[in-house]
Amino acid sequence: MKIVSLGSNENTIDDSIEELQKLCKEIMTEIKDFERSRETGKMKQLIIYIHGKGGNAMEADHYKTLFAGYDVVGIDYHADNPWDAISEFKEFFHRYRQGYDSIILIANSIGAYFSMCALNNEQVDKAFFISPIVDMEKLIIDMMGWADITEEKLREKQLITTGFGETLSWEYLCYVRNHPVNWSVPTYILYGDKDNLTSQETIHKFANDANAELTIMQNGEHWFHTAEQMSFLDDWIKKYIG
Repeated sequence: MKIVSLGSNENTIDDSIEELQKLCKEIMTEIKDFERSRETGKMKQLIIYIHGKGGNAMEADHYKTLFAGYDVVGIDYHADNPWDAISEFKEFFHRYRQGYDSIILIANSIGAYFSMCALNNEQVDKAFFISPIVDMEKLIIDMMGWADITEEKLREKQLITTGFGETLSWEYLCYVRNHPVNWSVPTYILYGDKDNLTSQETIHKFANDANAELTIMQNGEHWFHTAEQMSFLDDWIKKYIG
């Protein structure tokens, strides 16, 4: 909306009034649509699925049978850092959220971390996190230890490729230190006790801080992929969706 100062011409004032009237009509339409959906009992519900590293949006198809009556979409994102993920995830979210009364987020691994960076203040009713990365600073420091890289060396080199396929970045480490995750969406977490990226101490601390409900699969891994693990995952979700 334009701010009209003394001396503005009438066309500018008319344009501002027209924009305001248009905005009011849009708001009233959204309110009427919401009230109508409540009265008919037909709430439009959306599942947004965000994969982990190496995954893809097609994984969202797995959840279609679990969430009958929901539309299910997956994000095929390209971001490999939180600052790019914020803009990419927000753009996707705002494009798909229109017309839905309820939105549930399902996110894997680093997809959960990027989601927390980007979507905490968005209209998300609840979240299901599978093997989430919840403390990126600690994970980066752990990886530095695995590769025998000091902070001084990383600061000097800026980027270092490790022998286990990860590229460590000084910029990334500084960013996560300066932008701690703040997550207040009602959340359910599934974690495997053999997860090699996130310790039980770390996941318990996050669950307590975020008031999230934590479920631990004995002998579960970071990557849930075996028939037994996927069956456990499905039963876990069914428990919370009735």
